[in-house]
Formats: sequence, structure tokens, C-alpha cells
Amino acid sequence: MWRRLGVLDMIRVGLLVAGLAFVATGLLPWEDALRSLDEVGPLLIFLVAIIVLAELTKEAQVFDAIATRMAVLGRGNYAALFFLCTIFASFVTIFLNLDTTAVLLTPVMLALAPKARIAALPLAMTTIWLANTASLLLPVSNLTNLLGINKIGLDAQEFAARMWAPQLASIAVTMAFLWVFFWRRGERRDLRYTPPVLEPVADRALFSAASAGCLLFIVLLLVKAHVAVAATAAAAIVVTAFVLRARERLRWSLIPWQLIIFVTGLFLVVPTLSAHGLNTVMTWLIGAEGDPYRTAAVGAGLANAINNLPAYWAVEAVIPPADQDRLLALLVGTNVGPVITPWASLATLLWFESCRRHDVKVPMRRFLLTGAGLAVIGVAATVWALVQFG
Repeated sequence: MWRRLGVLDMIRVGLLVAGLAFVATGLLPWEDALRSLDEVGPLLIFLVAIIVLAELTKEAQVFDAIATRMAVLGRGNYAALFFLCTIFASFVTIFLNLDTTAVLLTPVMLALAPKARIAALPLAMTTIWLANTASLLLPVSNLTNLLGINKIGLDAQEFAARMWAPQLASIAVTMAFLWVFFWRRGERRDLRYTPPVLEPVADRALFSAASAGCLLFIVLLLVKAHVAVAATAAAAIVVTAFVLRARERLRWSLIPWQLIIFVTGLFLVVPTLSAHGLNTVMTWLIGAEGDPYRTAAVGAGLANAINNLPAYWAVEAVIPPADQDRLLALLVGTNVGPVITPWASLATLLWFESCRRHDVKVPMRRFLLTGAGLAVIGVAATVWALVQFG
């Protein structure tokens, strides 16, 4: 069994085992463990529901249809296709979570490449960079946002009101980097691309149900429904349609077991480490003067070193709830910054696996250097927008 597990799977299992060991040995008191798991419960419900919704939406060919129609709408013009792709990836990230963009939109975009006879790498980089940098606007956009929303003390609309300017700034910087390093004429093959042929969807009923489920999720968010309730209601519609039309395509692998194990382990390990010296280190790193730029930089640096989820939670623990600006700046660092190392965010790890399965070669040196530039400039510009317009 262990031979069948990948390195990432072993890390997830190891994290959970370590967390359970901390509870068993008393390093993490039982009451603290229960409090931590009670906090993570609604997040896990949301995570399962949104991944199931996104997986079945992909199965219903909703993403494929949109991607193909974007390429047709672009009419062979790379600049037009670039803007359409960035809008699509940003929209999916904002409303359906960054993991949806990394896991489900990436294969769709890579499948579009041979149809339109265009290079796959620009499409792949568009999805992964915007999966991270476009995940600031709503609590559902990134699990780090959901981790921090209670302490920050804002509902979805108030959160968006604080983060709209930072979100625009991070997307703008990302688009500039994408165009210069991957999309401009010198970085692709041809002057124009070939628009693909539109193909009918296999099952119109499933397509309609999945589209309705996604729209319902967005509407429920706008009327301030809890994210777990909104995602569950939307997923229920799509699951019901598949039960009636294609029951054989419903399988246990739709449930993101790996993410559940990872997040549960994380919620046991980080509180233990925080209680045994980690808080002191984090306080020293971010300083006592309340500088949002320094806080964001620390968040981005730790995210690229150890992954953005533990990085966010470790630093958040030492920022008082009243210091809302620094909490939001930390989100900027842990959302926009994790674009350098392959392990900086779970979305990036999953994206690399998707690229490998589709035989898309990612030049590692280029990935690291361009990601470092995007992280530095993107985080600085986004924090500036937060300070100026927040």
C-alpha cells in the first residue's frame, strides 16, 4: 500500500498521524483538539461539496463548452484569447475556489491547446498563477480566507468591499507577467491560432443541471448564505441529476479524501506547535510595529517554504483580531505569494500533477524565476492597494 502512495499522499497521512500522536501524548489537550476540529468541520463540509460540484460540472462538460466558445470568440487573435482566459480563470477561482481552477480547469485548458493548435504552457501558467493570485475577493476563493474570516470579523460582502482593490491589483500584475513571459509573440509559436470546431454536449440535461447548480451557489453567496450550506445545496442539485441520468459516474473518488486528511492533520499539528514555541518565533518574524508589508512578506516567504495553509494559520495566531489590516495583509501574502515553489500551495502541487499527466513540460528554472518576480511585485502592489483603498 505504501508503495502505491505518492510523496504528497505520505505527507498528508504523516501530518494526520502526527496530529493524532500529539493528542494521544497530551501535547495537544483533548479540549483544544475538539475545539480545533469543531472549527474545521464547516470548512470540510464546504470543501467536499465544492469539489464534488466542480468535478461533476466538469463531467457535464460545462467547463469544456465555455473554454471552446472562448477560443471561437477570440477568432484566432491571441490577445483576445488571453483576456478571455484570464477572465475565465479568475471567475472560476473567485467563485468556485482555487483548487477547482488548478484541478479541473487546467485539464480543460490543456485539452483546448491541441484543438486550437496553440502552445499548452501559456494556458497552463494562466490557470495556476490566477488560481493563486485571483483568490482574494471572497471567503470561498481560498481556504486561507475561510480559515481567517471569523477572526477578521467580516461577512462575504464586507470582505469583498475590503478586498476588491487588492484583487484587481493582483490580477493586473499577474496579467502583465503572463503576457510578457508566456503569451507575447516571442513566447509562443504563431501570429494567430486556429479557432476550434464547436461540438455539442453529450447530455444536455446534465449540462443544464450543472450550470444551474453553479449559478445557485453564486446566488446563495450573494444573499449571505453560509458557504457550507450554499455549496451543499448546489452540489445536491448536480448529484441528483447524475443519479437520474448517469449514476455510474458517481464514485467515491469524487470526495477529496486527500484534502480532508491534510486539513484535519493541519488543524491538530499547528495548534500544538503554536503552544510550544511557534508563536514566539512568528511574533519575532512579523514584528510588533504592525507593518502590513512585513506581515505579507513573512506570509509569502513561509508559504513558499512550508505551504500557504500552515503558514497562514501559524502567523494568524499571533495577530490580534482588532488588527484587521494586518490579517488581510497576511492573506495577501499567503494567497498571492505562493507562486515560486511547487509546494507553496496545494493547488500548485495538484497543477504540477495535472501537467505531468498531460505531458506538458514545465521549465523549472523559468517557473521559479518568473514566480519569484510575480510574488515580489504582486504582493507589494496588492498590499499597496489594500492600504490605499481599504
